[in-house]
Amino acid sequence: MSLTIYFLRHGETTASQTGGYCGTLDPDLTPEGYQMAEDFADTYKSLPWVAVFSSPLRRAVATAKPLCEAAGIRMQLNEGLREIAYGQWEGKTAEQVNREFHDTYVRWLADPGWNAPTGGERGIDIARRSSLVLEEIEKTYTTGNVLVVSHKATIRIMLCSLLGIDVGRFRDRINMPVAAISIVEMTVHGPLLHVMGDRAYLREHLRKRVGT
Repeated sequence: MSLTIYFLRHGETTASQTGGYCGTLDPDLTPEGYQMAEDFADTYKSLPWVAVFSSPLRRAVATAKPLCEAAGIRMQLNEGLREIAYGQWEGKTAEQVNREFHDTYVRWLADPGWNAPTGGERGIDIARRSSLVLEEIEKTYTTGNVLVVSHKATIRIMLCSLLGIDVGRFRDRINMPVAAISIVEMTVHGPLLHVMGDRAYLREHLRKRVGT
């Protein structure tokens, strides 16, 4: 038996509905977001979990909580799983950012791996801190199922790092809607992707709420 990591993006928030940049901001889940978390727990609670790691932001904690309660497992919070910090762009729409920080915004769009939002983090910064979390998981758990609850950019960057995709392309190569689950098995040959961005476990009306 090998180690399998389940990457779960948090459920819907007001920010994921409106599309504003939301990194260090800490909105709660919407009622539908809480339903997404319950649907995940109902579907996956019978899996033999060995650990659950979560970003400390409340939208991630609230998403992980139902599964932890159903499976009787302790949630481990880790700062390395936080969302990208958008700095002065927090709470602003893409249109506002383009207008107020045009030159920086264009550079970030071209390569968010090496260019940061104004006062925020580069993709490689997220890759470095999140890689420490994955290293800790691999050292501690050689087999079994581990749940990692995090955020849109952070999960995409972790998957790029694991799968050998240029981190600077994380926005162009991988989509990750709210409540999507991705599954990676850590084999003797390296990370093996089994599932990417799946939301089939959600009840139908929730699957239609894609979110950004």
